[in-house]
Amino acid sequence: MIAFRRETHRPRRGARSGGRPLYAVGDVHGRYDLLRALLAEISRDAAERYSGVTPMLVMCGDYVDRGPDSAKVLTALTWLSRSRAVDVTLLEGNHEAMLRMFIDQPAAHSRWLSFGGAETLVSYGLNVPEGELDKATLTMLRDRLLDAMPSSHYRLLDCLEPMVTTGDYAFVHAGVRPGVGLAAQHREDLLWIRAEFLDHPNPSTAVIVHGHTWENDRATVLPHRIGIDTGAYKTGVLTALRIEDEAIDVIQAVDDSMAS
Repeated sequence: MIAFRRETHRPRRGARSGGRPLYAVGDVHGRYDLLRALLAEISRDAAERYSGVTPMLVMCGDYVDRGPDSAKVLTALTWLSRSRAVDVTLLEGNHEAMLRMFIDQPAAHSRWLSFGGAETLVSYGLNVPEGELDKATLTMLRDRLLDAMPSSHYRLLDCLEPMVTTGDYAFVHAGVRPGVGLAAQHREDLLWIRAEFLDHPNPSTAVIVHGHTWENDRATVLPHRIGIDTGAYKTGVLTALRIEDEAIDVIQAVDDSMAS
């Protein structure tokens, strides 16, 4: 059973959300059940608070791998991107980048399988052999994935954004390189950075909303950054934010069978 929990935080002094309803969702990692429930709750919340106004929704990447239903997640995001009920931006995560690299060069990027890629292949109905795989087997898996993957999924993976900004907030997957302007950030940092960003007391003039790194099933809300990866595949908790000038609300879909 999926329940919801909420908590409210104060935004950084002076931080503005851009004058429109704004939501963000953290790393899904194949938890279609949690995503479906959380999107329904966001829809209900937006209709109640902002009747007649189209909200902005930012998905912060890592839709695939580790969890059981990556294919269903990409189908849901494909339909979401076509919806007129919400203005959605889909960011690229490092796991989408690894999937794309495997599709391009399966033998050179076989490590993706051990980072949750095997679960993604299974979600498309493929059988993944155990043990170390040779080039021919990896190429065969890639070819079968392309046969099983709808073209809409492939197009979606090819159109993901590295970053989006609104008001005083910037949304990325992993973080930003401290001291580098947002317009000059490198894609690799936006997808992969950890310690240099996480440990810095003031990495950007914007408030950075990000996923990629999680410690437990609670969001990390700090004046300079907000981390919304809560390890959904492991904790059973998928996290969203509603950002307003007056308050930041954390909205979580919680799988009661897993969450503490």
